[in-house]
Amino acid sequence: MHGETRSSILADQDIQVDLRVVDEASFGAALQYFTGGKQHNIKLREMALRAGLKVNEYGVFREPGEKRIAGNTEEGVYRALGLPLIPPELREDTGEVEAAQSGRLPGLVEVGDIKGDLHIHTKWSDGSHDLDTIVRAARQRGYRYIAVTDHTKGLGVAHGLDGARLAEQAGAIDGLNAQYKGFRVLKGTEVDIRSDGTLDLPDDVLAGLDIVVASVHSGFKQSREQITKRLLAAVRHPYVSVIAHPTGRLIGERDGYAVDMEAVLKEAARYGVAMEINAYPLRLDLNDSQIRMARRYGVSLAISTDAHVTTQLDTMVYGVAMARRGWAERGDVLNAREYGPLREWLKSCRVKKAKGIR
Repeated sequence: MHGETRSSILADQDIQVDLRVVDEASFGAALQYFTGGKQHNIKLREMALRAGLKVNEYGVFREPGEKRIAGNTEEGVYRALGLPLIPPELREDTGEVEAAQSGRLPGLVEVGDIKGDLHIHTKWSDGSHDLDTIVRAARQRGYRYIAVTDHTKGLGVAHGLDGARLAEQAGAIDGLNAQYKGFRVLKGTEVDIRSDGTLDLPDDVLAGLDIVVASVHSGFKQSREQITKRLLAAVRHPYVSVIAHPTGRLIGERDGYAVDMEAVLKEAARYGVAMEINAYPLRLDLNDSQIRMARRYGVSLAISTDAHVTTQLDTMVYGVAMARRGWAERGDVLNAREYGPLREWLKSCRVKKAKGIR
């Protein structure tokens, strides 16, 4: 499809991509219009009508006479309606206009806020690179730390680690940490949550790690009650720090398993456990509505890539984008902290569980 000011193509997976050409004076209005959800734009039009204005993809006009008063920038469009700029990720009519009117728009997390990646795999399990290669790649991206979280033994297809191999890896990580100043590698694991809610490694092994990421990799067809019990058991476990890809979805391939996410988030808040926003493009898990729910309950969020090759470290941008859709601010994000505060958080999580504080 094409015309003088528009062309459309059908890309992979039947995604339609539109190219539109507009006058410079209308650029901001067109950008706002086509990045705003339908209900968001309806609300703006209603506000405009009450103010004697008309707003569309060509600009903001005062009626009668249709004198253009804004349109070359998005900021100008919102300012004409008495609003601050509403970030594109929030334009869904889910309270963002009201938040803007009352000065309560969140200061959304940005990619530059991220200090490290807390979910990375290496050749010790099913990753493609050795520890040194991963560290170099992370340092090139300006990170202050990473967590190496290879799979555990129960995930045989991923060559998961048992306690002995994990101890061997820990020694290698100690060697790396001795080499680098201003950069730390956290000793971790992505431990399997078994079908009965127990974990794939014993407590004495997990106790020696800096961070424990727990996740479900099997039994996806269990009932909602069973899946929820598994995740709740992991949240309550004394050494679990983060729940990874909490719904198990693979976009376009597999729906998430049935789970009472509100119950899991409430328990995560009680026990100080973070929930992951998995940045891998086929996961993006948690989703935006679940992120907003997590924020309401005061649950910390870990935006991590689940990288298996170094190039996947760059998918962090998608995790941050999902976090922004969920209204997440820098203070909500665990790995937006510097290394020292991160370590204190990890320790406090264990202390809280040890004391049974709820």
